[in-house]
Amino acid sequence: MKNQKLYEPDDQMILLIRDNYSLLQNLSCFGISLGFGDNTVSEVCESQGVDTFTYLAVVNFTINGYREFDDVSKLSLPTLIHYLKASHAYFLDFQMPAIRKKLVEALDQQDNLARLILKLYDEYAHAVRKHMRYEEKTVFPYVDSLLNRQPLDNYDIETYSKHHGQTDVLLRELKSIIIKYLPSDGLHNNQLTAALYDIYNNEEWLSLHADVEDHLFVPAIKWLEKKIKQNNVSVKISNMIGNTPAKGEVLSDREKEVVVSLVQGMSNKEIADHLCIAINTVITHRRNIARKLQIHSPAGLTIYAIVSGLVDISSVKL
Repeated sequence: MKNQKLYEPDDQMILLIRDNYSLLQNLSCFGISLGFGDNTVSEVCESQGVDTFTYLAVVNFTINGYREFDDVSKLSLPTLIHYLKASHAYFLDFQMPAIRKKLVEALDQQDNLARLILKLYDEYAHAVRKHMRYEEKTVFPYVDSLLNRQPLDNYDIETYSKHHGQTDVLLRELKSIIIKYLPSDGLHNNQLTAALYDIYNNEEWLSLHADVEDHLFVPAIKWLEKKIKQNNVSVKISNMIGNTPAKGEVLSDREKEVVVSLVQGMSNKEIADHLCIAINTVITHRRNIARKLQIHSPAGLTIYAIVSGLVDISSVKL
């Protein structure tokens, strides 16, 4: 049963560990060292360069299954990437080799079923390693490109989400065979039981790891993608309306009057009557305006007129 306490920045870090010893591994993955005394979570995180909001988001999610995040934009992607990379290293370089070593010590290498168990374990380990290496070579660099405001082409996090599955089929088969295979030899029975216990623990850890990616990491990336796309559109619009005519190509006073008349919805004949000029002259002015501004649409001219101060936005029918 999950702990129902929702941890806050002002809680003492030691209380989190006392309540949930599994957070010791969590601390290591965030790069938080022990020896923090009676300091609060925020004090410990700030002193060790860890984003407090992101740390507590992961803690409350993994301990309590708390998923009500009012604003994923508060999550620190650099902190999450550090956590995920360290988790990969812990699992691939320490946990999985340690479990395999226990299996080797517990199994009779001359037994065909024992060799099958090791084979299944190696296949499972290979699948997990392949998945994590993909994240490190593809997903994490993509997030770095987003953070640098230079997103990579032909890739988005939705591509990753659609193919983000857990490699648990092999693990279920492995556990089933081990349980059925348990030898009667007391020593080897204990060794194999210990290995099986570690496999169950790591299965739960991997499931939580995947959940953190699905419910924290991916939503935070999607938010950043959306923000960058919005900013790019804003920049393009700003560039369009902010571009001043090239030197020697400034609009004349008469051309500005034509622009204002166009924004007010006048036809060529109405502009000609209003400015007391010929219709052909109006057409010539419009052609010169389009060439100088590189703006051809009524909406574009309206934006230009508002930004340039030729008309007040309150007088424009949008």
